[in-house]
Amino acid sequence: MNEGSPTAGAMHPDRLFPADPGTRAIARSLYAQVRALPLISPHGHTDPRWFATNEPFTDPASLLLTPDHYITRMLYSQGVALEALGVPARDARGASPEPRVIWRTFAAHYHLFRGTPTRLWLDWVLAEVFGIDVPLAPANADRSFERISERLAQPAYRPRALFERFGIEVLATTESPLDTLEHHAAIRASGWPGRIITAYRPDPVVDPQTPGFLENLVRFSELTGSDALTWRGYLEAHRTRRAFFARFGATSTDHGHPTARTADLGEREREALFQRVVRSAQAGTPHGDEAEAFRAQMLTEMARMSLEDGMVLQIHPGAWRNHNAPLYARFGENIGADIPAATDYVGALRPLLNRFGNERALTVIVFTLDESSYSRELAPLAGHYPALKLGPAWWFHDSPEGLMRFRERTTETAGFYNTVGFNDDTRAFFSIPARHDAARRIDCSFLARLVAEHRLPESEALQVARDLAYRLPKQAYRL
Repeated sequence: MNEGSPTAGAMHPDRLFPADPGTRAIARSLYAQVRALPLISPHGHTDPRWFATNEPFTDPASLLLTPDHYITRMLYSQGVALEALGVPARDARGASPEPRVIWRTFAAHYHLFRGTPTRLWLDWVLAEVFGIDVPLAPANADRSFERISERLAQPAYRPRALFERFGIEVLATTESPLDTLEHHAAIRASGWPGRIITAYRPDPVVDPQTPGFLENLVRFSELTGSDALTWRGYLEAHRTRRAFFARFGATSTDHGHPTARTADLGEREREALFQRVVRSAQAGTPHGDEAEAFRAQMLTEMARMSLEDGMVLQIHPGAWRNHNAPLYARFGENIGADIPAATDYVGALRPLLNRFGNERALTVIVFTLDESSYSRELAPLAGHYPALKLGPAWWFHDSPEGLMRFRERTTETAGFYNTVGFNDDTRAFFSIPARHDAARRIDCSFLARLVAEHRLPESEALQVARDLAYRLPKQAYRL
């Protein structure tokens, strides 16, 4: 079996293309022109330590399963304990199962992922990266575990080699303002030419309901030399850290707020709100309405700063994080217990857009977990305001169906060029090529339908396919 080629019967070359033979042929032709374009990954959550140290990944379970909340949430929903998947409890009672045992548990439940995007990505990784016959099953669990382990020990499977093999041109990680970015510094100092950049995620010092918010402000002050417990000092601390992040390649900020609410208060009102937030933090009683008001104002402040320094502003709202309170208490964040919530955009974004939405020098990229807002709110907004662009289908909707729904619900109002192509927004490094491949196939399928219906010449569809796969994300994120 040739390394990197699909195994017999595993990954069909026409997967995700239309069933109609004529339309499928058009999609196949378009895809052939974009499949090998470099990958632009302008927003994600991979660990920069991997590329700084370039050490071998340890084992299949800790690499592919335990940290992936798409996997853990599905297995937990079917009664598999998180401990059995190697997820460490906060009280750290008992030893974690051996990686091989975790992998066997996963193989025994692989059927649960039938029809899901997780199955699509994992099949791709197993077949294309490791050359393993799929589907995974209990009978081949040990054999696949051993094969992956053997490959991970080889130099060709170290992080930097895979970055190059995957054809990634640029990859953005996401760090807190309190991060020292030492791993990014180590990457720079190593002389390796791979382009790993950071993104500024200020939530720990913007959301008053973050655990340890007051301590974070104190640390923010120490890192910047500004008194972040005063309004002017707090804003200056942000400017200082944004400039620091820019030195390590950052071209964007990212904001994971519960809602898309923005505000545009007067200077005295802003300062008074900040003082109330600090006092509440000092008293240990952060007020929900107060916190929401402050987050709303800070999105507008971040837009103001983006006009100053040129960073792209990303808003990722609408997730009710850690919905399962008992599980959060035992295991913490990112275990699969975040749930999408209905989200308003028209009213919520209006203060920011009235202030800065007509600025052509500003780019605000908005994502949603509320698909009902695509055609009703987001596409009309992006189809009007010069500063606003639509991020691709995100998180729960980063699936073949979700990617297609995004195109169907936004193109008629916002077109293609008020969107920003695709970004994978993942912690799962090995799935990045699979996600981009799926997005390119779906976009080519959507475009093929327009061609087949004589709504778009094939030559123009090809240009759009190239733009969506490569040019638009580079342009939108100023890369």
